[in-house]
Amino acid sequence: MNARAGAAAVAVMVCGALPSHADEPTLATVLQRAGAYVLEFQQRLSGIVARERYVQKVESYLSHRRELVSDLLLVRPVGADRWVQFRDVFEVDGKPVRDRNDRLAKLFLEPTESIADQIERIVNESTRYNIGNVQRTVNLPVLALVVLDPKQQSRFRFTRATHTSPPRGFSELARSAWTIEYQEVEPETIVRTTFGRDMPSHGRFWIEPDSGRILMTELIAEDSSLRGVVVVSYRSEPAIGLLVPDEMREQYDPRGGNRVDGIATYSNFRQFIVSVDEKLAPIVKQ
Repeated sequence: MNARAGAAAVAVMVCGALPSHADEPTLATVLQRAGAYVLEFQQRLSGIVARERYVQKVESYLSHRRELVSDLLLVRPVGADRWVQFRDVFEVDGKPVRDRNDRLAKLFLEPTESIADQIERIVNESTRYNIGNVQRTVNLPVLALVVLDPKQQSRFRFTRATHTSPPRGFSELARSAWTIEYQEVEPETIVRTTFGRDMPSHGRFWIEPDSGRILMTELIAEDSSLRGVVVVSYRSEPAIGLLVPDEMREQYDPRGGNRVDGIATYSNFRQFIVSVDEKLAPIVKQ
């Protein structure tokens, strides 16, 4: 279950909008605002690092639990046209990761054959401590925002939802928020199987219609062998003036296998500074 960038754009597909009052924006307008917000969000979050505490559990006859503490940040490899979220794990079950400095040097300083190779290395490194028999790279909190990127929206069908309640365990959101459902309809999907097959995603967004700010995301990807759900809530962070990830909950149900659950919380959002050194160019501060 792997995440990848989308392909070329086609005509935007917006259908099934609920009846609205004359003073309400259209669904197309709200999606346009959300797309602009996502672009600004990526630029502004690229200068921020957060502390992530992440607990994973595998439900079986012998329960397996792992707790990770990491720094989470957006990076953009030199020459790439998109940001990649990077989980820098420095503690596993209360013990420090010994090879951290060597890993970071190899990841960002050693040359690779292509930009795509380096992006793949970053994504794989971000998930190296996952437990369970479900291989996955979708357990990153801002992944679902790719759907709302203006370059990717055309790959999805959007409708305003009638079911607006958030998933169990999350607080109710402001009644003024719009709940927008999406369904991936183009091939070369954002989430793919470990064998490279398409795995269309669907889910919901909770969006402020006037500002385009995203309050919560839900991403569901499934096929005949696996169903994966990742839900992320956002909160205000006055210190940096952004809505930031607050909590991520995930669940993976492999057919005939052991379920994997995870909960991650985010704190200590802070600015980071990259030294002026061309060797560190893979991490770009805008």
